[in-house]
Amino acid sequence: MSTRYWIVSLPVQGSAASLWSTLQDSISRHSFDTPLYRFNVPNLRVGTLDSLLSLSDDLFKANSFVEGVSHKIRRQIEELERVTGVESSGLTVDGVPVDSYLTRFVWDEAKYPTILPLREIVDGIHVQVSKIEDDLKVRVAEYSNVRSQLNAINRKQTGSLAVRDLSNLVKPEDIVTSEHLVTLLAVVPKYSQKDWLANYETLTNYVVPRSSKKLHEDNEYALYTVTLFSRVADNFKVKARERGYQIREFEYSSQAQDSWNQELEKLVQEQESLRSSLLQWCYTSYGEVFSSWMHFSAVRVFTESILRYGLPPSFLACVLSPSTKSEKKVRSILEKLCDSTSSQYWKADDETGGAAVFGGDADSYPYVSFTINLI
Repeated sequence: MSTRYWIVSLPVQGSAASLWSTLQDSISRHSFDTPLYRFNVPNLRVGTLDSLLSLSDDLFKANSFVEGVSHKIRRQIEELERVTGVESSGLTVDGVPVDSYLTRFVWDEAKYPTILPLREIVDGIHVQVSKIEDDLKVRVAEYSNVRSQLNAINRKQTGSLAVRDLSNLVKPEDIVTSEHLVTLLAVVPKYSQKDWLANYETLTNYVVPRSSKKLHEDNEYALYTVTLFSRVADNFKVKARERGYQIREFEYSSQAQDSWNQELEKLVQEQESLRSSLLQWCYTSYGEVFSSWMHFSAVRVFTESILRYGLPPSFLACVLSPSTKSEKKVRSILEKLCDSTSSQYWKADDETGGAAVFGGDADSYPYVSFTINLI
């Protein structure tokens, strides 16, 4: 699939069929690697010249907005597919591949009646796409919130022993709790383990001999238990900190552990549900936005062609996808098919940096031209 297309319109001096045949012949002989298609623009309602001029001023900005929303949804799709490992079968519009929809574009009269004023059609497209963008923001925020909660939990599970959650490392049999005894959890630097084992019994009185057991070890620390009389626990904590050991506050609760596991599972399921829902929504919404974008492009071609070539509307609109190396050749072919006087007027001046911009595009040509970037 090509990712960059030109939509252009040429002034018709004789018949559109003759011009189309000449264009096809020129492209096939001089730039045979450039796909060429008709872009079917319906007979839209012209209105007044003032209304066309006013609309033209807004078309470029509005086009940037619609295009931007299209790309935003596409990037979201790519991210979700990458996370889920989904093999993308390609984006579609009404079940048709995006590039096929563009190159075989047909105006949707039921959705955009051609009897409506151009301004009303453009404003309707803008409102529709704005609503989709707002919906996207809400859905992404909801998904990101759950994802952030899970990431926070995972950081607690994968961080160092100094900060991570200890619930899944400590078993009921590791903890001694009675009227007089308490078990503490000590985070010991790996290089200090021998020192801990040699001295923990002497940090304070009433430490149960040989009560320390290593439960876990990571790249930086080891987690040890130590059992002692509860009345000396505070003193033991102070002495331990003085020796560089960290006493983690921990109270084992099977009920709390079960509740935590249930919450984690709930978040995982919620994330998967939101991710799947968001992906399906993005597939559908991308098609809606892209369809709106192509209808907008048709209005844009129609408006700019009348302002460029005059009334009554007489122009040939087409879609091309030239390779980078063929761009100059294709531009030359298109220019030769325009009226020579008009061609001279609109030709870019390389020495002065180009003629005045028409319709907001980066370049000016003796014909209407703008680029559709699919990615």
